[in-house]
Amino acid sequence: MAPSRENSVKQSETESCKTSSKKAINSKTELILQSRKHANEIFDVLEFLQSDKQKEVLFAIAACQKIFCALLERGDLYVGQLPKEEEIVEGDRDADEKYHIFVRHRYNDCVELLLENTSHEVFQVKEAALCTLMKFAAAEGKHPLQKQEWSEHFNFPIELVLAVVRCLLSETEDMALLISRFQEFLEMDDVRYYVMSSIRDNIAKIMDKNKQAVLPVYQTNVFTLLTNITMPSKSSDITNFLIQQETNQEDWKAAKLKEHRRAFEQMWLTFLKYKLPGGMYKKVLVILHDTIMPHMSDPTLMIDFLTAAYDVGGAVSLLALNGLFVLIHKHNLDYPDFYKKLYNLLDPSVFHVKYKARFFHLANIFLSSSHLPVYLVAAFVKRLSRLALTAPPTALLIVLPFVYNLIRRHPSCRVLIHRPSAADELCNDPYLMDEEDPTKCHALESSLWELQTLQKHYNPDVSKAAKAINEPLSRQEQDISELLELNNFELMERDLKSQVQSVPLEFDPASGLLQSTREVLGVHFSLE
Repeated sequence: MAPSRENSVKQSETESCKTSSKKAINSKTELILQSRKHANEIFDVLEFLQSDKQKEVLFAIAACQKIFCALLERGDLYVGQLPKEEEIVEGDRDADEKYHIFVRHRYNDCVELLLENTSHEVFQVKEAALCTLMKFAAAEGKHPLQKQEWSEHFNFPIELVLAVVRCLLSETEDMALLISRFQEFLEMDDVRYYVMSSIRDNIAKIMDKNKQAVLPVYQTNVFTLLTNITMPSKSSDITNFLIQQETNQEDWKAAKLKEHRRAFEQMWLTFLKYKLPGGMYKKVLVILHDTIMPHMSDPTLMIDFLTAAYDVGGAVSLLALNGLFVLIHKHNLDYPDFYKKLYNLLDPSVFHVKYKARFFHLANIFLSSSHLPVYLVAAFVKRLSRLALTAPPTALLIVLPFVYNLIRRHPSCRVLIHRPSAADELCNDPYLMDEEDPTKCHALESSLWELQTLQKHYNPDVSKAAKAINEPLSRQEQDISELLELNNFELMERDLKSQVQSVPLEFDPASGLLQSTREVLGVHFSLE
């Protein structure tokens, strides 16, 4: 249907308004750049940054970028400690200095309005504001607004970057989309270094201000920003800078891998020092061992976080043990309670949760060493066997090969299979299921009668797997990786697709109605 005349008129008026706004902004921009006498036109351009109309704000952002980048390049902004505007009138200053102070104040106003627009309801405006602020950062780096005295930050505009980070780490708004846009700038080594330092300071300030309470939105924004940071692996990778230093760049902290690692470590440790929202523990622990720890100068500093994460329970406890395992094996951490904690995670719930596959994958890694004491392995074998009595078939098809592999790795555990007196002691099993300490559960004094019980399981696959214990176990371990993701549907599908063997039965197959001479009806009512 063709648009009505009224709608066409409205659309025409809207387009005309956009065109006039753009022309007005462009005209003022040209006047400002042409002559100092039009400097007051900056007020009108800044006013458009506060417009309710998206297009006008976008036009104004583009204009501000053009104006202030050009004025920075010309050297038209006051350099040094900025006097208050009232002092311009009162003080005895020449016209040039008054102009430079005026422009610097308008630049600061522009930056404040752009920072506000990073929380605009329209993402296109947020993105334009963010990119313009980073353009200003690059321009400030080339034409510093502070006098060139020695500074550990050289001429990097750290205050501007700090302000951008504060906006990205909002306490009330999810900034994930804008943070993903900011990732482009995080690839620059100097930006990354100062952003990491800014995050650390921001976390401490915000969390202490809120008395260390859980702040889901804020902490989610922090985590999103942290995970968008990609660390260099060697010093030669640090070559990409937003601002090139003209002299002594090798003395700049932002150009040193050691300083990057230190900032990275302090940033993460500060973040993990405070209590996290429930679901975030899993997110952190999943990436901990291969994304965070390798870039820390002392990974053992994560011990407090991992111990606290273990106390959360469930999948978080298991993932925390994964981090502890890495510290034990790669960083020589002495943590005697590791296997005790793993042992206590073995309860009926592990067979019914969605992280079952990950649990057994990690447990297989944790118990892979052939140097573990036999009493410890026997405790795991016995506990898994006891839990198997009430486990579902899909879990049993994982547990049974898992138990067999443990016995293969530790031949001393074969005594659990071949104890002659096991049948007599069946009613008096010395194993203590409720004992939390694997050293005191008396597993080695028991036997695996549970596996014999499972040989009568209703599921034929389970029954067959349980009967494998009756035969001498081969030295070759069974690969359980394919079984880890097995579910009930796949088990049913596998049974339905299996070939049914023909079974001989003692009867004559029927070839037709009343045909067999052995049937009573066939004898008396033969059709012949």
